[in-house]
Amino acid sequence: MYNKFNKLTLAAAVSAAVFASQAHAGGYQINEQSVSGQGYSHAGRSSNVHDATIVYGNPAGMSFLDRAQFTVGGTYLNANTDISNVSASQSVAGAGGSTEISGSNDGDMVPGTLVPFAFYAQPVNDQLAFGFGLYAPFGSKTEYEDGFQGRNQGNYTEVKVMTAQPTVSYRFNEQWGVGLGITYNRVDGELHRQVPTVVGQAPSGELITTELDSRVEGDDDAWGYNLGVIYQPVPETTFGLTYRSKVDFNLEGSFSASSPELDQIGLGTITDTAALDLTTPETVNFSVTQQMSDNLKLMFGASWARWSRFDQILVNGAERGKLTDEQQNYSNAWAFATGGEYQLTPELALRAGLALDFTPTQDATRSVRIPSDDRRIFSLGAGWSPTPDLTLDFAYSYLTERSTQVDQTKTDSFTVAGRKTPPITSTYSADYKNEAHGFGAQLTYRF
Repeated sequence: MYNKFNKLTLAAAVSAAVFASQAHAGGYQINEQSVSGQGYSHAGRSSNVHDATIVYGNPAGMSFLDRAQFTVGGTYLNANTDISNVSASQSVAGAGGSTEISGSNDGDMVPGTLVPFAFYAQPVNDQLAFGFGLYAPFGSKTEYEDGFQGRNQGNYTEVKVMTAQPTVSYRFNEQWGVGLGITYNRVDGELHRQVPTVVGQAPSGELITTELDSRVEGDDDAWGYNLGVIYQPVPETTFGLTYRSKVDFNLEGSFSASSPELDQIGLGTITDTAALDLTTPETVNFSVTQQMSDNLKLMFGASWARWSRFDQILVNGAERGKLTDEQQNYSNAWAFATGGEYQLTPELALRAGLALDFTPTQDATRSVRIPSDDRRIFSLGAGWSPTPDLTLDFAYSYLTERSTQVDQTKTDSFTVAGRKTPPITSTYSADYKNEAHGFGAQLTYRF
């Protein structure tokens, strides 16, 4: 049944996967749209038609499903960070010398987060299918403790993108299928930072400084699209290719800055509008799924994301002009994955996978907001089908990052009571070591 042609096809597929592309590569992108796929590290994301999560993985795959189905689930992410070798300082222009910044570096800055999703796929006939998905393609949150030593660089960051995707798929014949998904995307963003500022001068001539609790928040919605192709040269071999478009957001919101010292001199809270342009990157995913025997299936995938679109966090106010200018200078990034599934019994499938996820961050501009580096992800999973209509999937992933360094310098000059304050330069340097655990559960019901 599995002849030499199939083995040669697999070899060619592995070679192609090494040079093909998609995303899931660091930054603030989220991988958690399928627990069944999590079990094999999403290696067959564009090619393994397993359940309704294919609405996200490859919209073309819906036309390869044999009946209507609904999939809902989520992954709980628990991250841990060790921060060491820390140094931080402040210096006021013209005052001479620098002062060490005191504070803590607990490292527990990523709260546990549940990432949910839901998908529905409805074949209309042997060729046409419709579907719908709700999921989070991008997101990031870092919330440092009060008194964090690097608070002048940033102490709270949150970006949430939620997507609704109506989808259509058409299968031309036994080998070819295509799909299109239109995405409506909603983003909410919030940035906090303690901005060092001169607020007065003592009788002795010494400058009086404080740290303003600076906060920016905004939101927007925008449209995008996904395209997918599936090619199945023989029943045992499936190739998948998916393209996800960039999405241009123009966030609008508010800015505020406050401190007890401002209250004492009668200024209260300083406010302004805030505007931020954010473009999420276009991504491409290629994968191949090869049925090696009646029980064993292997998958390979490669990913690419155009992260070079994320070059800075620039926030402007209507009255105060530039409020935040943080250089990011991300570079385009790749990820590669391999995994497999073994059908132990008719009811139970076992899965495992490995992914290498290369960071888009640069050493010179890596920040406390997203202090990430290259990742290795190890995954295990299982699917249990007590009836032909119902499948329960579970997965566990362990992510470990290469040790990395954050080395940031900022110079701030704030306008207080109509006057520009003397610039203050703050620095923060530290070594970061990140790891995370992901626990996923998913239910699929077929009609």
